[in-house]
Amino acid sequence: MKHFISRITVVTTLFIATSCSSGVKSGMHQGENRTSQHKGHSIQAKLTVPKNVVANQPIPLAIDIQNSSDKAASNSDSFQQKQMHLIIVSDDLKFFDRIHPTYKGNGRFEINPSLPNPGGYTLFSDYKPSKQKEQVTIQKVSIPGKVPLPTELEKFSNTKILSNTKVNLSQAKPQAGKEVTLTFDFKEAANNQAIKDLQPYLGEKGHLVIIKSSSPLTTSDYIHAQARKDSPEGKVQFITSFPQSGTYKLWGQFNRNGKIITADFWVNVF
Repeated sequence: MKHFISRITVVTTLFIATSCSSGVKSGMHQGENRTSQHKGHSIQAKLTVPKNVVANQPIPLAIDIQNSSDKAASNSDSFQQKQMHLIIVSDDLKFFDRIHPTYKGNGRFEINPSLPNPGGYTLFSDYKPSKQKEQVTIQKVSIPGKVPLPTELEKFSNTKILSNTKVNLSQAKPQAGKEVTLTFDFKEAANNQAIKDLQPYLGEKGHLVIIKSSSPLTTSDYIHAQARKDSPEGKVQFITSFPQSGTYKLWGQFNRNGKIITADFWVNVF
């Protein structure tokens, strides 16, 4: 089977944001458009996609981590309990998925995601070559066919009801370049009582992916934050900053009693 190959490699930078109130650190990293250099060799990720892809059908993807000589970067370190975190979003940011490709050895990761509709999708691969910093690559996949028109406008609401859980997002008015604390507050949907059964997800109290609405999406639009370890019971807090003004979409992911909750919100940054 013939394949087409896309190669785009970038590096994440790890920012440490400190809370003014407690001094507890919270990790946040954002993509940059440059290539990692290590002992004279750059690291690149090569995405292999089948020639014919169809919506709502598993798509066998292979991601090969290589140096500039196309030799496999054979070792990969685990971080946040996985060797690779793959974030997939539709280019209109309506679809989101976080999955974890299987490491097959010799620098190769494999995964079989299903994408729901025709249109463009952007993949952010977050991985850590052995003894190096975390890196993020951006890759594109296009599903042929007629792109569906939106049936309704997405709402800028601070509250979501997800099954039996009500999630509220609160923050000060976010301004570009300034640190902000984002607080996710969890209540029982039935009686509005605070919940007490949040559990760690991938070694943290929660994870937050933030992507700026842009065309085309680039790594500079991507932020991934980990939760504050001292978040109050029934709440999860993140400290981050938005690099530019604009419209951003947030996906917070949390573990409630063994079930992963994904709460998404739109935010305007001034």
